[in-house]
Amino acid sequence: MKVGLISDVHGNRVALETVLADMPPVDELCCAGDVVGYNPWPGDCVDELRERDVPTVLGNHDAAVAGETPFRFNGMAQAGVEYARSQLTEGQCAWLEGLPTERLECDGRIKLVHGHPDDPQRYSRYTYPKDFSAQLLDEEDVLVLGHTHVQGVERFAEGIVVNPGSVGQPRDGDPRAGYAVVDLAAMTVETHRVEYDVETVQEEVGEVGLPERIGSRLARGK
Repeated sequence: MKVGLISDVHGNRVALETVLADMPPVDELCCAGDVVGYNPWPGDCVDELRERDVPTVLGNHDAAVAGETPFRFNGMAQAGVEYARSQLTEGQCAWLEGLPTERLECDGRIKLVHGHPDDPQRYSRYTYPKDFSAQLLDEEDVLVLGHTHVQGVERFAEGIVVNPGSVGQPRDGDPRAGYAVVDLAAMTVETHRVEYDVETVQEEVGEVGLPERIGSRLARGK
């Protein structure tokens, strides 16, 4: 069974459409949260995942938009949250609000979270703590998380930890949209990057009045 993994779409419809078109055939698609925030198309991205019935967990931006939960956002992120709140329908907000903070998929073999499994708003950066193997992979084969916007894979004796990277706002110096595909039969993970039309996103950022830096940073992968 092959499963496509995405995370941190952040309202970037152009990147999401490109990733979905580029992704090889998979049996299921899962999302590790933050469907909205930052970029200009929060509603379109919510609808895409809803219509595909993609198993998705709640990201911190999703929670802030849907429930106005407290979180320390910088000005740029806060602008994206407020914009998304102004654009989403009641049904779209209800879908976000109903997302769980973790979920098991593929007969319990894949665990989806957004940040650290013990704290959805905690960043697990670059290398994954060894306690992941002892505490979090005793039942699941694959732990999938996002939040950092940094693509990475680490193997433990108990299983694999995967951050598929960010679809809509990579922060690892590579501006290409990121995703991953896990093969549960072979227990292998392929990470992918794909170029998308960043200029179109930047133009729309300006058109809707979002902070210019939301668009400019996309070209740098920062």
